[in-house]
Amino acid sequence: MVIHSDSPPNSSLYNEDLAPIPVEKRQWGAFEVFNVWNNDIQSLFGYTLAASLFLTYGLNGWLTFAAIVLAGFIVMFLVNLSGRPSVRYGIPYAVMARASMGVHGARFPALARGIVGIFWYGVQTYFASTAVALALRAIFGIEVLAEDGAGTFLGMAGVDWIAYLIVAAFQIGLFLMGIEWVGRFLNWAGPFVYAVMITLALMIWYKAGNGIWSEIGVIFQGDTGDTGGTLSGFVAVVGVMVAYFAAVVINFGDFSRFVKTEGQMRAGNLWGLPISMAFFSLIALFITAGAVVLYGERLTDPTEIVARVDNIALTLIAAVTFFAATVGINLVANFIPAAYDIANMSPARINAKAGGLIAAGIAFFIGALWVAFISAIGIAGFVETVGALLAPLYGILIADYYLVQKRELDMDALFSEAPTGRYYYQNGWNRSAIIALAIAALFSVGTVWLPALQSLAGFGWLIGAFLGGLLYVVLNKRP
Repeated sequence: MVIHSDSPPNSSLYNEDLAPIPVEKRQWGAFEVFNVWNNDIQSLFGYTLAASLFLTYGLNGWLTFAAIVLAGFIVMFLVNLSGRPSVRYGIPYAVMARASMGVHGARFPALARGIVGIFWYGVQTYFASTAVALALRAIFGIEVLAEDGAGTFLGMAGVDWIAYLIVAAFQIGLFLMGIEWVGRFLNWAGPFVYAVMITLALMIWYKAGNGIWSEIGVIFQGDTGDTGGTLSGFVAVVGVMVAYFAAVVINFGDFSRFVKTEGQMRAGNLWGLPISMAFFSLIALFITAGAVVLYGERLTDPTEIVARVDNIALTLIAAVTFFAATVGINLVANFIPAAYDIANMSPARINAKAGGLIAAGIAFFIGALWVAFISAIGIAGFVETVGALLAPLYGILIADYYLVQKRELDMDALFSEAPTGRYYYQNGWNRSAIIALAIAALFSVGTVWLPALQSLAGFGWLIGAFLGGLLYVVLNKRP
């Protein structure tokens, strides 16, 4: 898809990174999409979240597993909707948002998504650095400092800071090499992580013996003790998992624009979401149960488990693959969207590479503060709050494309500031969309933090998205 106007696009809204990608220039297929999700699920944060869900909500293992798989199907349905327009038109989320928010108003949701991307990028950079630190300690025989924090700065020792700097520099270098290299990196990291996780599971099983099955039985036979608790726990697990993918769900077009056909996108989403989530969750459960038998505690951080396995070869291989998986999804799900979104703020002066460097600079400080301050709110609360903020943006985008635009976009108008343009609205802003976003966001965030609404917390993201879309359709009266 190309811009058909004979006049050049408005420079304040256009640069080559935001322009539509013709189908013949797209290099991704189902395998690349599959590995986007693989790396997201297999990242250190993803593993920790999956393992924690089996232990946090008081459900038996079967219900927790069912909730995770159901969440996978829900996310697959959502990204198929948000990815389809970008497959057709080849545009990123930041440009797609102009249709509903206005050519200037789209800078607000793009900035909001960019801020979330920068935040996640910093956090995932820290998690990736723990894998590098694990390798450095194994190679040089460095002991882990005592938990009293002596000899640390912001909760990290010297070797942790070295690892953090290595990861930060590596990610920037890979990003600057281009999306093709990022895709190749994902295609290597995704399958390799599975191989290492299976190897780790087999080694844990070998060391733990048959006692591992007893612990798995305890987890799968657990019970909340009442039907209401079981239902609320099930809903909570589904909600947390959907919220975990919320940032990627809203801007999945940033990835699907590189795919040639919708069929490839759908196939990659099917194998990468419900199927991959189910398999990886079982591996995480198996390893966690084995760790209980071996070490007497339920460890949800895989680097802690690997560090206790007395095998330096496995430690190094695991460290490299955890690093690769976390870095891969960090670039695709956080760095690249943030780069596009920052570039969208001033396309004439900022391209995607400059936007990426700005994002990396801010994220460096966020990741450095994760241990000392940010992690105190808890993983589940953090994930749910981020998801709640983004939910209405998704609903507005989907409602606009499918119900208001009737799946037909004016590509010239998306890159034009002409007051007569279809997406100019009121001085470039669609006030109806802004109002819908504000009202729906207040509600969806309230389901996380307000006691009166917390019974809806598991559905907070879905309700926020639905409410945002509904309000947008009602308030937006254009023909």
